Amino acid sequence: MEKANWSFPVAGFILLGLSAYPRLEKIFFVLILLMYLVILLGNGVLILVTILDSRLHTPMYFFLGNLSFLDICYTTSSVPLVLDGFLTPRKTISFSACAIQMFLSFAMGATECVLLGMMAFDRYVAICNPLRYPVVMSKAAYVTMAVSSWAIGGTASVVHTSLTIQLPFCGNNVVNHLA
Repeated sequence: MEKANWSFPVAGFILLGLSAYPRLEKIFFVLILLMYLVILLGNGVLILVTILDSRLHTPMYFFLGNLSFLDICYTTSSVPLVLDGFLTPRKTISFSACAIQMFLSFAMGATECVLLGMMAFDRYVAICNPLRYPVVMSKAAYVTMAVSSWAIGGTASVVHTSLTIQLPFCGNNVVNHLA
């Protein structure tokens, strides 16, 4: 027997999560909140230190500061919804909110990949061409590299998200095992 191919506009998704285990949800909430606060604190301190200490105004620390900010953005794109799902009985997400979260997650993931490649190039030049390093990795060069990482990540995310939201959604809109 063939399964019916339901294709309809989805208004939102129902996230089932761990609703059968309310005590477990509270424990997960506390654990995830603590990890999220450690991420915010650790990356925030790293950004602050690299800004305040003039000896760290080098390409490597500039890229590390960008990576820390990217990590804050990446976790902030999904963790608050997860935490909200643990506390509230409403376990839904609208289609537009899902698309925004998908865009942000794709953008941060793609940006991270490109930024790590730029950081690898920075270290390659520092190790293999130490005498030419100040010329190759000038401030104009490494700022342009970081900006292009963010631009490439955002552009890739626009393409992926716009193509994904055009797909037909078949079946029901209930998503199991998410909080």
